[in-house]
Amino acid sequence: MIETVTLQTEKGDTLTDITEQVRAIVRESNTREGVCFVVIPHTTAAITINSALDPATPQDMIDDVRRLVPTRTDFHHFVDTPADAAAHIKASLIGNSETVLIADGDLVLGHSQSLLFFDFDGPRQRRALVKIISG
Repeated sequence: MIETVTLQTEKGDTLTDITEQVRAIVRESNTREGVCFVVIPHTTAAITINSALDPATPQDMIDDVRRLVPTRTDFHHFVDTPADAAAHIKASLIGNSETVLIADGDLVLGHSQSLLFFDFDGPRQRRALVKIISG
C-alpha cells in the first residue's frame, strides 16, 4: 500500500521537515525491518535528507539553491512562467525520491538527519508518497 503525506506550502521556495509524518506511517505499518521509499510526484518539488536541527539550515539551503538557479526571463520554457522553469530545474537538481532503511520499527537516520520537502512553486497543496517494504 502507498501512504500519503499531504502538506500545504507557503508562497515561494519553502522547505518543510516531514520526518515525523513519515515515522508515523512506519509505526502504523508495524514493519520492524525493511525499506521506506519517499517519492515526490511533482515536477516543481523535491526531497532530500539533511539536518534540520539548526533553524537557519533550511533558509541557507533555500538561499543557495536560489543562487544556483535564479529566476530569470530568458528560459526557453514557454508553457509556464520563468519562475516555474527555475522550479523544474531546482527540483531536478535535488531529486524526487529518498530511500531510508527501517530497523527496530523506525527510520534509520543519523542524529541530525531529517526528511526535508522542498517546494519551489508554492503556495500549493503537495504530496509525498510513502511505500514501505518489509523484509
